[in-house]
Amino acid sequence: MYDYIKGTVEFIAPQYIVVENGGIGYRIMTPNPFVFSVDGKVQTVFTFHYVREDLVALYGFKTREEKGLFEKLLNVTGIGPKGALAILASGQVQAVVQAIENEDEKFLLKFPGVGKKTARQMILDLKGKLENIVPDYFPNLFNDALETTAFGNNEQLEEAMEALKALGYSEREIVKARKVLEKENKTTEEYIKAALQLLLK
Repeated sequence: MYDYIKGTVEFIAPQYIVVENGGIGYRIMTPNPFVFSVDGKVQTVFTFHYVREDLVALYGFKTREEKGLFEKLLNVTGIGPKGALAILASGQVQAVVQAIENEDEKFLLKFPGVGKKTARQMILDLKGKLENIVPDYFPNLFNDALETTAFGNNEQLEEAMEALKALGYSEREIVKARKVLEKENKTTEEYIKAALQLLLK
């Protein structure tokens, strides 16, 4: 129904952003809200309108590739919107695609809510079907390594911790990430990516 929304981001929460367009504030659920910024500039959010008997929501993404992978993940038995967001929150679309193509169940099992059965189903349903969704990631698919960064012990760190909770990570996992990464100072977006990369190792 909505392909994208252009507007200014007026509010950022651990689970969603509010984008104003034409005097209307759209509440959009997104994998990592902190990749957006409240700076008064017009931003494009690629959206997916999700409708279910008990839920109607807008999901938004920085790129069409993320949106495309989100839609594909929703077609996998055992994965709902929350699970798909958690998978995309790392910002490592290429790594997820690589894991599916390489049948790397161990990597997929590190995401919240993904068990052996779901990981296997992801591979069965999506392997060989993602090139049209994320074509830019395929040329270097087997050469690129995941980056690692660090967390800071400040307000941005707290925002990142809240975002991890919203994605479904346990307190034990969050504490583990904090202990390892709390010595550095980064932006909230960098903190979230760093924590997710740590948790996915």
